Amino acid sequence: MALNIISNYAANVAHRNLTNSDEMATRSLSKLSSGTRVVSARDDAASMAIGARLNATTQALKTATVNVGQANAMLQIADGSMATVDDVLVRMKTLATQAASGNLSDTERGFLDDEFQLLKDEIDRVSSSTNFNGIQLMGDGGDVDINFQNIVDGGAGTGAASDATDLSNANGFSGFAITDNNFWATDAVSADGVTDNSFAIDITSGPGNSVIMTVTATVDGTATTQSLDLTSYQTGGANEVGVGEQASLNFDEVGLSISINSGLTATIDAGVGGADWGAANGENATATMLADSGQSFQADINFQIGSNNTAADRLSVTLSRVDLTSLGVDADVISTQAGAQTAIENVNSAIDTLQAARASIGTFQNRLDFAGQNLATTQENTESARSVLLDLDVASEMTNFTSKQILVQSGVAMLAQANQMPQNLLRLLQ
Repeated sequence: MALNIISNYAANVAHRNLTNSDEMATRSLSKLSSGTRVVSARDDAASMAIGARLNATTQALKTATVNVGQANAMLQIADGSMATVDDVLVRMKTLATQAASGNLSDTERGFLDDEFQLLKDEIDRVSSSTNFNGIQLMGDGGDVDINFQNIVDGGAGTGAASDATDLSNANGFSGFAITDNNFWATDAVSADGVTDNSFAIDITSGPGNSVIMTVTATVDGTATTQSLDLTSYQTGGANEVGVGEQASLNFDEVGLSISINSGLTATIDAGVGGADWGAANGENATATMLADSGQSFQADINFQIGSNNTAADRLSVTLSRVDLTSLGVDADVISTQAGAQTAIENVNSAIDTLQAARASIGTFQNRLDFAGQNLATTQENTESARSVLLDLDVASEMTNFTSKQILVQSGVAMLAQANQMPQNLLRLLQ
C-alpha cells in the first residue's frame, strides 16, 4: 500500500470500528439500566409485540383477581343478611307455634301478633337495605325521593312547576323527608314504577279554634291518610314556632317527616275561621315521587374474571329475592289459632326457600374461589412467559457490556496510533 498524507486509511478503519463499538456499548448500557432485553423494536420486534400483549394480559388478570375478591365480599354480605333473616324466621315460627296452642285466647295471640308483624317488617327492611355499592342483593332498595319539579295542580293554578309555591319555606314548609321507603316503593304495577305515587297536604279548621293538618298519600291509586292536630302551633300556642326556629311533624303512617318554620303559623292563622288551605282548595300542594332505578333488584350480576371479552371470561351470579312476598309470609297473621297454624306452615316453607337461596350463594362463592385460584396460576405463568421474552439476563449482558467497553478503549488507543502514522513520512523529507 502506498504511503500518503492526504488519506489515512488506518485511521478511517479505526474510527469505524470505534463507532460500532461505542454504539454497541451504548445499547448494552441502555438494556442494563432499563432491566429489559428489548428496549426498542430494533432489538427484537416479535418479542416486543408478544411481550406487550402478555404484559397487558398480566395487568388485566391482576384486576380480574380483585374483581373475584369483590364478588366474594358481595356474596358474603348477602349471606350474612340472610342469616339474620333466618334468625327472624325462627323467632316467627316460635311465636306462631305459641299462638297455635289452645291454651291462649285471641287477646294473648294479639300480643304475639304485634311482634310477629314487626318481624315481618324487619325482613323487608333487611331485604331493602342489603346492598353492595348500590347493588341490591336481596330485594328492591325502595330508594324514593320527592320530586319537587313535578307538582300537580290542586285545582286553581296552571299546574306548572313555577306555580308550586305552596309547599315552600314561605308557607312554613322547610323540608320533607321520606321515613319509610318501603311504603312509597310499594307498587303493584312494576311497569309504571313509583313516579305515579304522590302526597297532598291539607290544613283545615276544626271545632272551636282547632287546626288539623292531613297528609293524603296515594300509592298506586290507593290513598292513605294521617292527620295531626296543629292547634298548639297557632300564634300564642304552646308549640308556636318562633322566627328562626324549626320543628318536625312526623306522619309515620304515610312514611313522611315534615320540617316546619314560623311561616306555618301565618298559614294556620289565615285558615282558622276562614278559607282552609290545601290541594282541595286550589293550592298546588301535591308532590309526586321520584325513584332511583339503580336500587332495583337484579337477579343476574356478571363479573369480569378474565382478561378478554368472551363469555368464558365472565361469571354470572344469580341471586334470589328474600323479602316477605318471595318468602310467602307477607299475609300471615297469628291473632287467631287458625291463622297461627297456617303461619307455621308458611314460615316452614319460607325457611326452606331461604336456605335454598343461601345454598346458591355458597355454590357461587366456592366457584369464585376456584376461579381466583386459576387466575393466580394463570397470572404467574403469563408473567413468567413475559419475563422470558423481555426481561434481561443481567450477568450475560454485563459480560457483553464489559467486552464492548474494552473494544471502545482499544479503539480510542488505536485511532490515536493511526493518527500518528503520517508523521513517519516527515523523515523522508529530511
